[in-house]
Amino acid sequence: MLTRKQHELLTFIDRHLRTTGFSPSFEEMKDALNLRSKSGIHRLISALEERGFLQRRHHRARALEVVRLPDDITARHQAVAELGEPAAVSGGFTPNVIRGDFSGRLAGAKAANDAVSVQLPLYGRIAAGLPIEALGDTARHIDVPATMLGSGEHFALEVDGDSMIDAGIWNGDTVIIRKSDAAETGDIVVALVDEQDVTLKRLRRRGNSIALEPANATFKTQIYPADKVRVQGKLVGLLRRY
Repeated sequence: MLTRKQHELLTFIDRHLRTTGFSPSFEEMKDALNLRSKSGIHRLISALEERGFLQRRHHRARALEVVRLPDDITARHQAVAELGEPAAVSGGFTPNVIRGDFSGRLAGAKAANDAVSVQLPLYGRIAAGLPIEALGDTARHIDVPATMLGSGEHFALEVDGDSMIDAGIWNGDTVIIRKSDAAETGDIVVALVDEQDVTLKRLRRRGNSIALEPANATFKTQIYPADKVRVQGKLVGLLRRY
């Protein structure tokens, strides 16, 4: 049987893997569990390994693998899977997708045992192609299952463009973003360029520069001086309707 913190960490790692395709950093895990130091995360991971829930792939950075899950998390995944499992995409990324009509209330949340939903501000459309200025319409809101969200403040944006399709992010999707001014190489982020243009891209750090990388071979990676790019949030999930 897991302690509350062990269960909380395993849930966070599982959600992060399903959303991004790679395991979270120790800093992200520390922040998610509101711990003061990374040593507590090391102890929790070791305990989860000993109990057969996690496995570390040695000699690889940020390489945690969930071996098994508690019954409550497994049941939650099965409930969401009944809505239709999203297909895997290139690069090992499988988006955390809730499908259905979410104009007023998510059909997905209703189907998943009337899961508790949270209203997030929907700030308009964001380019997943060339950077464009984000539309800040704070009057609109969207219902999101609480199980999709971790700690911190979140908001939603509508995707405009197809430069992230190989990461499972399509034109017309609604991405769920956790507010953050920090990100690591490989994170999919909302980035503000020159304090006026906003884009959704995978971030790569290259010395004193930052590359905003698309997930579509027909688009070019844009490289900027580090002081020209400000991270506004990180992708934690997305919603899709048909």
